[in-house]
Amino acid sequence: MSKVMIVTDSTSNIPAELFSGHPITVLPLQVIWNGEIFRDGIDIQPGDFYNRLATEKNMPSTSQTTPEEFKQAYSKLLDEGYDILSIHISSKLSGTMDSAIQAKRTFNGAAIELVDSLSTSMAMGFQVMSAARLAKMGASIEECKAVAQAAIKHSGVFFAVNTLEFLHRGGRIGGAAAFMGNVLNLKPILELREGKIEAVEKVRTLSKTIDRLLDLVETKLDKEKGPVRLCAIHANAPAEAEDLLARAVKRIPGHLVSDAVISTVSPVLGTHTGPGALGLAYMSGM
Repeated sequence: MSKVMIVTDSTSNIPAELFSGHPITVLPLQVIWNGEIFRDGIDIQPGDFYNRLATEKNMPSTSQTTPEEFKQAYSKLLDEGYDILSIHISSKLSGTMDSAIQAKRTFNGAAIELVDSLSTSMAMGFQVMSAARLAKMGASIEECKAVAQAAIKHSGVFFAVNTLEFLHRGGRIGGAAAFMGNVLNLKPILELREGKIEAVEKVRTLSKTIDRLLDLVETKLDKEKGPVRLCAIHANAPAEAEDLLARAVKRIPGHLVSDAVISTVSPVLGTHTGPGALGLAYMSGM
């Protein structure tokens, strides 16, 4: 039986404590700033990115992983004897999946399978981890793909941003466009739904934001079937993320929570959310 490698991209934001020891390869998207190209998580780290974002007059843009980068990664892994399961950011948010499709076509007959996560950040990260855990145990590529596809329906993310301007500028605003032109100080709560960013509601204070994020995630959890996996995600707001995660764990019986972690939004995603974004990603029932 062939060994399986899970390939994902840098927007998955999987914390080290989950990532370590699993067969996962991460390909970076790119941040473009004043003509310079930075590979997400390699040439530019979240701390440096958010520090620069606070003072830089010119805002960055982003670019997908290229077909050539996928070809190089796939070729190396195939030479090493791996079957490849490639799981990536929603095709409705990025062209990265299209790059993977183009690259796969150049390896006619090779054991390469693709999954559109219809998500990003740790909502996608939990999908990746579900497949990687099976791969580590020696499961086939078909088994790994099946569990990753099933995880799409069991995972998601709600998040709040300080302003919609960053999403609007990057063209990722989707249904949240209805919230443009907000009354000052309203914080939009958004959801990744069927691969797109959709508006949920608006709140006035940080405490109410956290309350609503918790309420919204709790309605999605299939606690009868356990386990529950949670990740507080943040764009340079670590204290708020710690508070959110602690309160989330208190709402759920401890024996059901198998993962409770914090993840920093990568520079590529931070380009579109802006600083201060806060969210809660989940997967349950599997």
